[in-house]
Amino acid sequence: MTTVEETFPNGRGQAPGPIVARWLGRIAYRDAWALQRAAVADRQAGAIPDQLLLLEHDPVITLGHNATGEHVIAPPAALAERGIEVIRVERGGEVTYHGPGQLVAYPVVSLGARRVGVRAFVGALEGAMADACAAAGVSAGPRAGHPGCWCDAAGPQPRKIGALGIRVSRGVTFHGIALNVSTDLADFDLIEPCGMPGLASTSIARELGERESRPPTPSVAFVAAAFAAALARRLGAVLAGTLPPDADPVGERP
Repeated sequence: MTTVEETFPNGRGQAPGPIVARWLGRIAYRDAWALQRAAVADRQAGAIPDQLLLLEHDPVITLGHNATGEHVIAPPAALAERGIEVIRVERGGEVTYHGPGQLVAYPVVSLGARRVGVRAFVGALEGAMADACAAAGVSAGPRAGHPGCWCDAAGPQPRKIGALGIRVSRGVTFHGIALNVSTDLADFDLIEPCGMPGLASTSIARELGERESRPPTPSVAFVAAAFAAALARRLGAVLAGTLPPDADPVGERP
C-alpha cells in the first residue's frame, strides 16, 4: 500500500460531523472490503458520517493498480498450502501483506465535507501512524518520496513500519493504512513489499526489542485506539463510535 488513486472528487456541502470509529477485531479481507464499499456508498449519499474501520486481517496479499505478479515472490502452491489468498483491489500502489499483529485502518471520509485535499489527508494518515508508534514508545515518521511510515527515515538504515494506499471515489476515501505492531515479519518474504526489492520491514515489537511472542490482537487494539485518536485530532474532528475494549499497551508486561 503505497500510493493514492483519486476519481471524481466532490462531496462539498455535506456536514462533516464526527468520525465514527468501529473496532472489528480480526476479520477476513473480503468481508472488510464489502463493509468498506457499503460505507462508501452510504457516505456518498450523505446517509452516514465519516467512518474509521479498525481491524486486523487474516493472512492475505493484495495487489494495487501498479502491482504485477512478479511482486509476489512465493509460488502459488506455497500460498495455497498456507491458505493465503492473493486479491487485486482498486487502491493505488503495488503489493502488500496483511496478517495477524498488524493494525489495518480504513477511513471512509468525505474530503469535501472536511475541506481537506488528498495530499493533506495522506499527510494526516502518515502523521497519525507516527503518533500511534510514539504512543507505543517507538520513534517513526514520514520519509521523503516514500509514502507510509518509517523508522530511521533519514538515516542509513530506513525501515518501513507502516504502509499507505487509498482510493478516492466521488470525494470519499477508502482503503487506508497498515501498521506493523507485532506482525511476523518473516511473512513479508512472500512479497516484494511495495514493489521495492530489498526493502526492510519492521514492527513496533521489533523496534522495542521484544523477543517473546505477544498475542497479536490485544497489542493491535492498543495501537488502533492511539491511531484513531491521532487521526481525528489531525483532521480537527470529533471521534465517536467504539474503540477496542481489550487493548494491551505495547512495551508493557505484567
